[in-house]
This record gives sequence, C-alpha cells and structure tokens, in this order.
Amino acid sequence: MKKDVLFLLAPGFEAKGRREFCPECAEIWGVLAYFPAIREALDIRYEPLAHPRPGLVKRLGEGNWNCPTLVLADGADAGPHAAVKTANGVHFLDNSRDIARYFAHRFGTPFPRGS
Repeated sequence: MKKDVLFLLAPGFEAKGRREFCPECAEIWGVLAYFPAIREALDIRYEPLAHPRPGLVKRLGEGNWNCPTLVLADGADAGPHAAVKTANGVHFLDNSRDIARYFAHRFGTPFPRGS
C-alpha cells in the first residue's frame, strides 16, 4: 500500500431520526482544511454508520471499525507521539488526536494542543 488510507464517516448521516455528524471525523476534516496538502497524500474513504463497516473490517478484522481510522502505508513511520495499533499485520491509528500527531510527525504540521 503506497498511501495512508483515512476512513471517515460521511458528514450529515442519518441517526436517531435526525441528521448528525461525527465530531472526531469533523476534527480531522478541520485539520485537512488547515493543511490541504495532506489530502493529496491520503486515500480518503467513507464508511457507513452501521456496523460492521466493510472497508475497515476487510483491512483490520472484526471489531476494528472506529472512524476516524488511518491505516498506515507500508513502512510508514508514525513517530514517537502516536499510539499505533496493529491488526491483521496492518498498522493503524483509530482516533483523531493520534492521527493529528502522526500528521505533525510526517508532514510537519503543528501538534494538537495538549499533546
């Protein structure tokens, strides 16, 4: 795999009889809006709200379906500040703060406050 793959929930999905959005996915979209060059380095994919989320399960196996999740490209160095997890031999980050820390390490963006 040549690019990191970012799995997000689409903005404005239906849940609980109303339109909602995922706050952590929105946080990552905010980072990508601040630093749009990062988007070119990513393969961004949307997952459905309902579990299991097929793209994530295919890559990481059952139970690993949190969004946002960043599946790291082969040989990617996440640096010392992001908590990398592994499933099915694949390295990934499954929360917005670790993803932002990874972006800081890889792309030189600022770190999220409190990191």
